Amino acid sequence: MTDELLVERDGPALRVTFNRPKSHNALTFAMYEGLYEACEQADSQDDVAVLVLRGAGGRAFVSGTDIAQFEGFDGPAGVAYEERITRVVRRLEDTTVPTVAAVDGYCIGGGLALAAACDLRIATSASRFGVPIARTLGNCLSMDTYALLLGHLGAARTLDMLLRARLLGADEAHAAGFVTQLVDDAEALDAALAETVEALASHAPLSMWAAKQAITRLRRAGLPNGDDIVSRVYGSADFQAAVRSFATKESVTWKGE
Repeated sequence: MTDELLVERDGPALRVTFNRPKSHNALTFAMYEGLYEACEQADSQDDVAVLVLRGAGGRAFVSGTDIAQFEGFDGPAGVAYEERITRVVRRLEDTTVPTVAAVDGYCIGGGLALAAACDLRIATSASRFGVPIARTLGNCLSMDTYALLLGHLGAARTLDMLLRARLLGADEAHAAGFVTQLVDDAEALDAALAETVEALASHAPLSMWAAKQAITRLRRAGLPNGDDIVSRVYGSADFQAAVRSFATKESVTWKGE
C-alpha cells in the first residue's frame, strides 16, 4: 500500500489506517482502491480473524472523499464515481471476517459510509458523524449508501441529518445504535478495540459469517436503481460551482439547477 493507507498485521487483526491527518484523512481514489485490496487480503489469509479500520492523527476517522477528485465532473462522471464507491463499500461489507471501525474524531461523508459498512463501530466521545453535503458540495449519495444509513439510523434521523446538514454527536450516534460502543478517549479506544478483536478472534467464524451474510442480503433485497438521481445532481451547475468554490474559498449561492 502507500503511505496514505497503511495496512499492517497486528496479531489476529489486519489493520487499515487512513493516513492523511493534515487533510483529516480525506480519501483519494487510490486509497479507496487500497481498502478494496485490504479486504481481499483479509479474506485470502486464513490467520486473519478481524479487519480493523482507523484514522491517523486523532482528529478524524475519514472526512470524506478528497474534493480535488471531483474537478471536471458531470452527470455520467458522478454515476461512475458513486458506482466506484459502492464497489468498495460493498466489498468491505462482504468481507468474510468481522470488521470494526475505530472512530476518533470526524466520520464524514464517505467515511460515514465506510463505518456504516463495518460490522461494529467503536467511537470516542469526541467523534462526530454526518454527511453535510447540503451545505458544502451540493452532491448526493448512492442508493446503496442511502440504504445503509436508513438501516442504521431510520428514516427520520437520516433525513434530519441530511436535510439540516448537521453532525450527530457521539452520544446521539450511540443512542441511535450506530455506535456500538462509546468510550471516553483514544486510550480507552485502544483498550476497547483490543478487547473486541480478542473476542471476535475467539468466536466461531462460520457463525459470524452467516450473521453478516444474512443481514447484508436482507438489506440489499429489492434495492432500486438511483442513477437518474445521481446523474442529475452531479451534472448540476450547483455542484460544479461548489467544487470550484472549495478551491477559491468563496461561498456558493444555491440555485437548484
